[in-house]
Formats: sequence, structure tokens, C-alpha cells
Amino acid sequence: MSERSAQRTALVSMLAGAALIGTNGLMVRWAGTPPTISAFYRMLFAGLMLALLVAMRRDWRPLPRAVWLWSLLPAGAFAADLWLWHRSILLVGPGLATLLANAQVFFMALAGVLLFGERIGPRFVAGIALAFFGLWLLLGADWASLPAEYRWGVWLGLATGLCYAVYNIGLKTVQRVGRAHDASRTAPIAQILAIASLGSALLLGVAGVAEGVSFAIPTWTSLAWLLVLAGMGHCLSWILISRAMQRLGVALVGLLLLVQPVCAFLLDVVLLQRPTLPREWLGLGFTLAGIFLASLKGRSRLPADAV
Repeated sequence: MSERSAQRTALVSMLAGAALIGTNGLMVRWAGTPPTISAFYRMLFAGLMLALLVAMRRDWRPLPRAVWLWSLLPAGAFAADLWLWHRSILLVGPGLATLLANAQVFFMALAGVLLFGERIGPRFVAGIALAFFGLWLLLGADWASLPAEYRWGVWLGLATGLCYAVYNIGLKTVQRVGRAHDASRTAPIAQILAIASLGSALLLGVAGVAEGVSFAIPTWTSLAWLLVLAGMGHCLSWILISRAMQRLGVALVGLLLLVQPVCAFLLDVVLLQRPTLPREWLGLGFTLAGIFLASLKGRSRLPADAV
């Protein structure tokens, strides 16, 4: 395959993966199960699928105890991520909830400053300013008149971004610990993701029991949407994205990943009839531009789970 053909294939893979992630919020709505339960089955099914994939490739590798212990961090962070995000979806809609979850870009940069001594440049500051101005156009002008539940959904969406950032950092830490133990037999990313997914499912299951909600899947249609959510929206999407990241530039990756919140927002408007004013469309544009600008600095090429 020529380099140009490989680049074109990577571009299509990235767009397809980001678009699939953008449909996750809609599938959560259509699954028709309580938020904790949809999150539980998403991670359980995805973890089993990823584990089966690694087993079929005969690539499952023994892990040191330190890796298993550090795996608790991404597992717990992503369980919290989905617990918050699935509630935000039900309160503010999949489009806005997905957009708010992309605040992880800013939390990741803040972690870089506080934990790893990185510096924040003017590009990142400009990105923050654009994103917050966009959010003000989307929400701030009417904030006082918004229902309390809607405002609560906004805060849950932003908290999702924080948990997503912790998840990404935890996932990188797990891989770093594994390489330090035995660089020649580092576990494949699919194995690490499978362990984190199943750990998240366990924690979400405990949360479901504590909440007293039923784990019964109400209909075959609900089961179908949960399987599609796990298989396509979780596993396939990040297989496509992780492969494409190896051939695309950092700036292009940052731009293409914005297909995710754009797709989620448009589906929210078209399929769920979300009322949207011209000011809100403008706010969406400013927020996406800010996220993109901030993401240009030091975006990782390590694949990570999406919302």
C-alpha cells in the first residue's frame, strides 16, 4: 500500500471511529435502562469482547502485581466517568453531554502542569478563552432561567471530563509500569483496556446494587442497543482510532476527533428534536474551536476509551 493510500485509509478510519463515538449518547438514550445499568452493561460487554479479541490473537500476557494494582485507577475513573456521563445525557441530552465531557482536554493540561511540570503556552490559554466563551453562549446567557435539573446535568458533564482525564492518566501509568517491569513483553493495549473495562463493570455493578436498581434488561431491543454500544461505540471505534493515530499528524488527529461532539450534537438536534437557537450554534462553534486549539499541544497517541 502506498503512503498516500495509507494516509487516506487512516483518515477514513479516524472519521469513522470518531463518528461512532459520537453516537454513544444516543444509544444510551435508546437502551431504555437506568444510567448506572446502561454503563454497567456497556463495560461488561466491551470488556468481554476485548478479552475475547486478545485471546483469539493468543496475545494475552501475564502481568506483574503492580500493573494489576495500578489498573484500579483507570477502572475506577472510567466507572465514575460513565456514572456521571450517562446521567448528564438524560438531563441535558447526548449532544451537550458529549461536548461537556470533552473538557478532559483542559483537565489533562492542568494535570500536566501540576503533576509533570509542563508549561501552558498562549495557544492553550486562547483555547480555554474560546471554549468558555462558547459555553457562555450555549448556556451562560440563560443560566439563571434554566431548570435546576438541567444545570445539574451541565455540572455532571464537566465532572465527566475530569474523570476522563484521570482515566487517561491512569491508563498511561499502567502501561508505563508494565514497560518498566518487562519492556520486551508489554501487554497489548487491548488487554489493558479489557482489564480496565471489566474493573469498571465490577464497580458499576456495586453502584447499581447500592442504588437498588434492577439489572434486568427490559426488552430485546434494549439488549441490542447495549451490545451495539459496547461493540461499535466502545471497542470498534477505538480500534479504528488507535490504528489511524499511527499515521496522522497531531493537529489533524485533534481536528478529526471533534467529529465526536459535532456528531452527537447534530444527532441530538435531528433525531431528538433538541431546540437550538442561532446563538447556541455560534457557541458550539467557539467551544469546538477552543477544544481543538487547546488539544494541539501534546496530544497523546495512546488510544484511550471514549465517553
